[in-house]
Amino acid sequence: MKRFPFQLDAEVPLYLAPMAGVSESPFRRLCRRFGADVVVTEFLSAEGIRRENEATISKLRFGPDERPIGVQIFGADAEAMGEAAAFVTDVFAPEFIDINFGCPVKKVVKRNGGSGCLKDLNLVETVIRAVSRNTSLPVTCKIRSGWNEEMRDPVTIALRCQDAGVQVLTLHPRTRTQMYTGSARWEEISAVVQALDIPVLGNGDIKTPHDALRMYRETGCAGVMIARGSFGQPWIFDQTRDLLDGLPMRPTPSVEDRFAVALDHARMAADYEPDRKGAAIEFRKHLGWYVKGLPASADLRKRLHAVNSLGEVEGIFAEYLASRERYGEEAFGSGEEGEPLETAEV
Repeated sequence: MKRFPFQLDAEVPLYLAPMAGVSESPFRRLCRRFGADVVVTEFLSAEGIRRENEATISKLRFGPDERPIGVQIFGADAEAMGEAAAFVTDVFAPEFIDINFGCPVKKVVKRNGGSGCLKDLNLVETVIRAVSRNTSLPVTCKIRSGWNEEMRDPVTIALRCQDAGVQVLTLHPRTRTQMYTGSARWEEISAVVQALDIPVLGNGDIKTPHDALRMYRETGCAGVMIARGSFGQPWIFDQTRDLLDGLPMRPTPSVEDRFAVALDHARMAADYEPDRKGAAIEFRKHLGWYVKGLPASADLRKRLHAVNSLGEVEGIFAEYLASRERYGEEAFGSGEEGEPLETAEV
């Protein structure tokens, strides 16, 4: 069995993916509570860390209930990446440092960061070696299958990462130019699993607990990293664990319980951010995800996307539940899926 370089209780660990603007400390804590075995920070700029930028450093904060946790950094300058790794190790001491070679966002790749590094595998190796030299922590990385279809070669990329010192590798089997279109090619995860001596995590197109189970069975991955599938349903981790353990899957929370989780999450977010109004505005996206698919959800989302305080959220939820009880669920019509989720996965 391929061993992870840090202590884990689960044989097949479930990871919360690093996602910009989503996998902040409150959501990481919530997902840990709902069964995520490992969490990873939002991706953070090596330059911002080495310069001790206040906004960047604030996103490195985490509590003991978030462990085991990895800090994900990105950049194409090997020296900056090494310095950032040293700073993170000395000041924050997470369980591991993860290198982002997967982010497809234009403002990141235009400086060869994220998946932009995949155009030059020598650069990928140089960055990994620089990070490894500057930390005593395990170094892991997240990659895509290549920059574009012409350069699509996940096995070669993964082998180069392993040779440079990566101890766990996550593959999102799409190219950078695909962004989030088309389907993730899970067979590429299988190929990388077969080629590497280190644990490989599968990532991509996991929307339900059954998707996660199917990925594990089809690819033989050592663990599963869940990204957008956790939006508005952090209990996906507990439900996936049930399936992996061969147990009946615990039920999806009722509307009342879903609202209670959303409010708990909102309170944690409000306590975490010094600007409470700003925290409420930033939290609107989570509220939309929590109510997605509920009866009359379009109107509910419209109201929630205009809130400026936690108190407003409590009132809106209370009114929805009261109306639902008064008129009956059939009066609300069918659930509405609404607009597609805006991805934040990196």
